[in-house]
Amino acid sequence: MLEKVDPKVDFVALEHEILDFWKVNDIFRKRASANSGNEKWSFIDGPITANNPMGVHHAWGRTYKDLFLRYKAMKGFDLRYQNGFDCQGLWVEVEVEKEMGFKSKKDIEEYGINAFVNKCKERVLRYSAVQTQQSIRLGYWMDWNDLDQLEMLADSIIEDPLKEITVDGPRGPVTDTVENIVGQLGMPELGGSYYTFSNENNYMIWQAIKTCHDNGWLYRGADSMPWCPRCATGISQHEIVTDGYEEITHRSVYVKYPLKGREGEFILIWTTTPWTLTSNVAVAVGPELDYVKVKMTESGDVFYLAKGATEFLEGDYSILEELKGKDMVGWAYDGPFDELEAQQAPGGWTELKDIIEDIPQSSKEAHQVIPWDEVTGDEGTGIVHIAPGAGAEDFRLGKEFRLPVIAPLDDEGRIVDGFDWLTGTVVHEVTQPIFDNLKEKGLLYKIENYKHRYPICWRCKTELVFRLVDEWFISMDELRPLLMDITKQIQWIPSFGMDRELDWLKNMQDWMISKKRYWGLALPIWECDKCDHWTVIGDDLELKERAVSGYDEFESHTPHRPWVDAVKVGCEKCGGEMTRVPDVGNPWLDAGIVSFSTLSYRQDPDYWNEWYPADWISESFPGQFRNWFYSMLIMGAIIDKSPSFKSNFGYATLLAEDGKEMHKSWGNSIEFNEAADKMGVDVMRWMFSVQNPEQNLLFGYGAAKEIRRRLITLWNVYSFFVTYARLDEFDPATKVKREDFTQLDLWIFSKMDQLVLLAVDSYDNFRVDKFMKRLDRFMEDLSNWYVRRNRRRYWKSENDSDKNAAYYTLYAVLKKLILTLAPVVPFITERIYQNLVRGLEPDAPESIHLNGFPEVNPEDVDEKLIHQMDGVVKVVEMGRHARNRASLKIRQPLEKLQFATDDKKVANAVMANQDQIIEELNVKTVEQVGSYSDLVKRELAPNFATLGEKYGDGVTDVINLLKFLSYDDFEKEIRNSGTIIRSKNEQDYELTREDVIVKDESLEGKSSVTDGDLTVAVTTDLTDELIQEGYVRDMVRHVQNMRKEADFNVEDRIKVNCNAENGVGEAIKKFESYFRNEVLAVDLNFGEVEGELTKEISVGGEKIVFGISRVKE
Repeated sequence: MLEKVDPKVDFVALEHEILDFWKVNDIFRKRASANSGNEKWSFIDGPITANNPMGVHHAWGRTYKDLFLRYKAMKGFDLRYQNGFDCQGLWVEVEVEKEMGFKSKKDIEEYGINAFVNKCKERVLRYSAVQTQQSIRLGYWMDWNDLDQLEMLADSIIEDPLKEITVDGPRGPVTDTVENIVGQLGMPELGGSYYTFSNENNYMIWQAIKTCHDNGWLYRGADSMPWCPRCATGISQHEIVTDGYEEITHRSVYVKYPLKGREGEFILIWTTTPWTLTSNVAVAVGPELDYVKVKMTESGDVFYLAKGATEFLEGDYSILEELKGKDMVGWAYDGPFDELEAQQAPGGWTELKDIIEDIPQSSKEAHQVIPWDEVTGDEGTGIVHIAPGAGAEDFRLGKEFRLPVIAPLDDEGRIVDGFDWLTGTVVHEVTQPIFDNLKEKGLLYKIENYKHRYPICWRCKTELVFRLVDEWFISMDELRPLLMDITKQIQWIPSFGMDRELDWLKNMQDWMISKKRYWGLALPIWECDKCDHWTVIGDDLELKERAVSGYDEFESHTPHRPWVDAVKVGCEKCGGEMTRVPDVGNPWLDAGIVSFSTLSYRQDPDYWNEWYPADWISESFPGQFRNWFYSMLIMGAIIDKSPSFKSNFGYATLLAEDGKEMHKSWGNSIEFNEAADKMGVDVMRWMFSVQNPEQNLLFGYGAAKEIRRRLITLWNVYSFFVTYARLDEFDPATKVKREDFTQLDLWIFSKMDQLVLLAVDSYDNFRVDKFMKRLDRFMEDLSNWYVRRNRRRYWKSENDSDKNAAYYTLYAVLKKLILTLAPVVPFITERIYQNLVRGLEPDAPESIHLNGFPEVNPEDVDEKLIHQMDGVVKVVEMGRHARNRASLKIRQPLEKLQFATDDKKVANAVMANQDQIIEELNVKTVEQVGSYSDLVKRELAPNFATLGEKYGDGVTDVINLLKFLSYDDFEKEIRNSGTIIRSKNEQDYELTREDVIVKDESLEGKSSVTDGDLTVAVTTDLTDELIQEGYVRDMVRHVQNMRKEADFNVEDRIKVNCNAENGVGEAIKKFESYFRNEVLAVDLNFGEVEGELTKEISVGGEKIVFGISRVKE
């Protein structure tokens, strides 16, 4: 039994009702169970960081994941529904530090590493609960954790982490300590989302690192690395490339380096990091770059600099000599801070003594000019100051030339001992003191502001420095060929993803996997306390086997700091005890391993083989080529020498509606909860799905308003059907003969089936936007053509075969439409399904999402009929456009619509359906004319945008040529050869269709529109009779509005009283039959006006009073 539909739908309230329906009836579990044991389709989720509430950009990606899984479920595939939460690393640490008011690593150590780690776990648990709730609100179907349980664990991990508790799991109750229950989240015994802080995730990474060690790919290396002084840790290359740059203005400085043995002569250098001047060891020149020796007129100073860099010099100067960079190599100079102890120590100044032990010179003694092919004259002076302890490229040059190394910074960015008055100062606060010192020494030449892209910490946004440290690396040289081969085996969507990934793999450096922090993967590397030997422990079993002390203290804890640090293992080399290095792992290790840890690689190899590799993964592509995609590729290569996923769907960046990034301070930020409550998630999901994933999405309420109109169109068609189907007690089981279907019925059937075929192709190829864009056109055809053209079939009183055919057609199309749309907008389709389908077919599946996806035989699609009827629709649309051009409202009848086309099939269809066109466009006749020239005057004009670029001043000749070229000749030649060639002033001009603009001018008494070879025109001359009929149609509109205002039912017959005089009165009398039929009036009286509702209106400049009343049966 169909229920009455409220035309004023509240989408947000509807969505909450559907969420309750799914929960109460356990629809998700029923869907998953129904497909269990079928052909598998494996999805692995890229983990969302459980650190803050979900953003609308997360909702975009999660919509894709949900809609493609819903589609695959409707196709019958057995799926894994496991969401992922990224839990470890700076993402979480920095936020906990803010919450606790910590300013440095010392604050953490004073608080206690164990307590800090548990605070990090607590934050993850609380925000995973928040994001779980938000994801459920989005309609994202996953095997979600119980929200109350997550909150309980968050409380307990702080209050009493070693308390024994029992929780329910899919295989039965699980009893363990709070800490160990948290460490098992996402594992088979507990189910739910996977958490990258889980014991299994950590031990699986240990195994991967062990494999690297066994193959000789793991090494400890010293390097001058990007370093965050706020977080006191190194930042790897791919972290910087992805999210690590901002436009920043620094105070740069030009400094004079006195040349030894050349009185009054200086090398000029330039830097944007003045603090590195304290650690200068050498300067570099481009060997083949041109340099000049200049003498300043006023001071008499002689400077050496690149020939192209003289523009920054202040004052007059003369060029004394030109030379190549190689002519300067070997020149010695005095450094600006040679008085410092650090400059005078043999080998340099660093705690890493092994890297300088064979370098006898001090930095002061080593100052010289060295060659470097990378030096250019594009910025600065063309002479680069080299500080191996404060720059990555500088460090590599230092190794090449065996230069001393000076490392000026500690882990918090403070100047270390050995730097005299600078010791203890913060790196970002020394700029002005250094400038002052240089000025006192007479070495400061010039200071200027310089805006450039500078690396920042992707998490806390602090400006990075380069610091000499020892870190752990995975060497990429041996892995690189395998990684590139694996990448080529994967389907990348969009296709340019493969090229981007290969480009990254080709140029990537060794992967720094260590962080000098607290919360994260405990690197499984142990160093001997006695000898220099180090080793890697491969998993929990090996740790227990090799432990010589501390294991009892650790055993009841997760493998995190500080507990795992207590474990000592025996040294294979000397028999001594080995201590774990204090470093934690790069968090991308955590996310990269999930295709092994979440699929029970260690515990259940058969299960892993069933689900590995993933058939499909998805994340936003701007950054993930260097992050998650990259780490997934590496882990697959290390552990199985295989691709860990078969296809990768990427999408672009979500921006605010103004095209900028969303920021609260800019007033353009929209929170997910706000968007869900104001626009509704079906609107959001439609907006996400219709977007071309290769292009950035502009998200906001303006776009949402347009999407909401489309949902309302669907709702209105559904409401229209239910309104009349209830009255006539329509039964879809009623048999309808094929001959009872009209041409429009067969057309909309074919259009629907055509749409389903496109939808299948779009879903299968992960380009749902192509289906959604075609859907817009279909909704126009369904609502503004099919329903509107057929409404009288539903209105008529007799339930004949024609009416049944109309009901059956609209019901079948609506049912197939909502099934096709269900993966995209699961809420509105569920609501419609529950009334429309379940109301008429009680034995139908309990939920729309328990149905299979519609199946269509391509042979059932009548392409010929579609082409013909689409042509008819196009004529009507162009006819409306022609009316609008002439400012003629559709209520005003016109004498004639005329058209011209070379497509005989379309022409025949137009004439065969002229009755529909006459009614739609309110014209008296439809006429085909012989040529476009019967409707428009057509001229050619130059397209300056293309011609200007091709011919420059020759455009004048083209203008003159076009004056003597007819459109017919132009079109004939273009069709035959694709171009036309004309000569003027002894020059040939070749023109394409894009070079010429075709201009139409309507003939007298007509308003015309052209699209391709179809031209449509309406006649614009109005007779008195046409004007009168227009008045009556206007009155019909007013009375129809009065019916709505009086809340009459659509089927109610009415009595109309009318007080109208002069021309308007004559008009309504002349067209009385039409008027009464349109407003369902059984009686029309003139004179005194009374009724349930009376109203005065204005038509044709005259006042009319209407009164309407329902007729009692």
